[in-house]
Amino acid sequence: MQTNPNNPYDEVFGNLSKIVEEIVRNMPEAEHARVIGYTIVTRHVPGEPGIFTGGLNSGDDDIPYEVQESDTQIFITAAIPPDAEHAPYADIKKDTVRICVDDHSTTIDLEKPIDIIHSSYRVHRGVMDITLRKIPDYR
Repeated sequence: MQTNPNNPYDEVFGNLSKIVEEIVRNMPEAEHARVIGYTIVTRHVPGEPGIFTGGLNSGDDDIPYEVQESDTQIFITAAIPPDAEHAPYADIKKDTVRICVDDHSTTIDLEKPIDIIHSSYRVHRGVMDITLRKIPDYR
């Protein structure tokens, strides 16, 4: 896993990964157990992020995802099918995000506009993490 020298959580994530591996290894029937990706979101402002789930069972072609929102950012985590033939990608627009895997896609409508330039996505071990920065409301 690539580490970022400016991220104080990188060491914590490595340790957490080792702990989870040890837990799974000691579970009954551990040879069939798998942990496929995880996302940990921390906040630098007081309060809890709002969480809502979307993309569930609205169609066979939908890619399942979860959305978490803070005051300044939106975090989307999507499960990538293990049989994907091509690299998945996120098409990030000001008011929508489209997750594309092969011939399947899921469009997520955003309630607030986002800053496209300061938004990004990453795919790692079957999980797509999308981080969107909200455009501040100066009213």
